[in-house]
Amino acid sequence: MEKITSFTIDHLRLLPGVYVSRKDHAGDAVVTTFDIRMTRPNFEPVMNTAEVHTMEHLGATFLRNDPEFKDRVLYFGPMGCRTGFYLLLAGDYESRDIAPLMTRMFTFMRDFEGDVPGAAPKDCGNYLDMNLPMTKLLADKYLKEVLEGISEERLIYPAD
Repeated sequence: MEKITSFTIDHLRLLPGVYVSRKDHAGDAVVTTFDIRMTRPNFEPVMNTAEVHTMEHLGATFLRNDPEFKDRVLYFGPMGCRTGFYLLLAGDYESRDIAPLMTRMFTFMRDFEGDVPGAAPKDCGNYLDMNLPMTKLLADKYLKEVLEGISEERLIYPAD
């Protein structure tokens, strides 16, 4: 079998960033998959499931309410390795195109107060596994270390 594209990226050289993972065609439409990498793979600890779960709820809620992108959001969810998230958008985009959107989303997460959307037994299959304080810390870290003044090395996958 052929390796899937995401397994061909050198994870030893991958920094936290916002990357185009792939572009697919569905009929005449383009779907862009983004790798929203929050931790450096194999170098720093992965995120715990509670904060990943909280970020998923907050991120999906934010994205599906964003005036500019809400109708283009197909999916937002965690990577199995717990080092980041995938965002699928309808349309042909580059990483720099969504950097402002990611800044708004992570600012929303960092500043969020109150009950996490969907964190109730009737809305979620694991509603108790949430950690808003750690989510806020990780969102702030990502904003400061990655998104503020984002550089090209954090927008384009490392070359082989």
